[in-house]
Amino acid sequence: MTTHDGPQSTQPTHDGPQPALVGPLTVIDAHHHVWDLSVRDQGWIAGAGLAPLRRDFSLDDLAPQAQGAGVGATVVVQTVTVAAETPELLDLADAHPLVAGVVGWTDLTDPAVADALAALRELPGGDRLVGIRHQVQEEPDPEWLLRPDVQRGLAAVAAAGLVYDLVVRPRQLLAAAEAASRQPGLTFVLDHLGKPPIATGELEPWAAHLRAFAARPNTVGKLSGLVTEARWSTWTPAGLRPYTERALEAFGPGRLMFGSDWPVCLLAAGYRRVITTVRELTEELTGPERKEIFEAAARRVYGLRTP
Repeated sequence: MTTHDGPQSTQPTHDGPQPALVGPLTVIDAHHHVWDLSVRDQGWIAGAGLAPLRRDFSLDDLAPQAQGAGVGATVVVQTVTVAAETPELLDLADAHPLVAGVVGWTDLTDPAVADALAALRELPGGDRLVGIRHQVQEEPDPEWLLRPDVQRGLAAVAAAGLVYDLVVRPRQLLAAAEAASRQPGLTFVLDHLGKPPIATGELEPWAAHLRAFAARPNTVGKLSGLVTEARWSTWTPAGLRPYTERALEAFGPGRLMFGSDWPVCLLAAGYRRVITTVRELTEELTGPERKEIFEAAARRVYGLRTP
């Protein structure tokens, strides 16, 4: 079973008491979602296992949790391939200072994609548009990113000064690496580290493909969505560590950023637990290196204007 961002199936779990967040580290949550089912159905939320997600999740729900966890700014990311969603997210960013950036959606294969991007920039909140994403993981062609029409769209994203977020499965990572080679002027941000098979404990060929992707200098990885690639009710930080270690080796701290993947993460862990887990997994890094992951990389890559 998968959601749009692909958690592995077991059973959802609830967090117990969580430890306090220690230290004055400022956090930018570079990956979360919101949705209102009365406005638009989220067709990917299907089946009993995903029932906890089948309700509305608003920024008002997230804001107090973010504040309590030391999060000073966020990046909200698209969930569906519907053009109307992006203007709604821009409106949200315009109304709420917590949202420093929006990763939206537009049809990359549309010959008029450059005009569509320019029109989004003119909307209220358009100055918060920082990137574009498509559900590449759902494309049956493993080389969809290399199609000429998609390449033309990616070039338009680069020309607009935006970033391209990638949501792909391990089998699509090599095509993503080739796309990054063909578009050296575009920064590619790999959501959820390319969705490694944490639930089964396998590392290869995901790790080799991740290294190939990270070898391109215009690539960045997100430490996001990992708890839902593990077994939801039994995962531990130790079980995630081999995957975060491979990511640190491949990208280095300066090209990794933290994202909660809220509310999808709630299938496996509460918001605070997600942050404390990534802190635990990066505790051996230096202070400046951790600052890169939790704040500076997101600010730099997305060009966020935050206090």
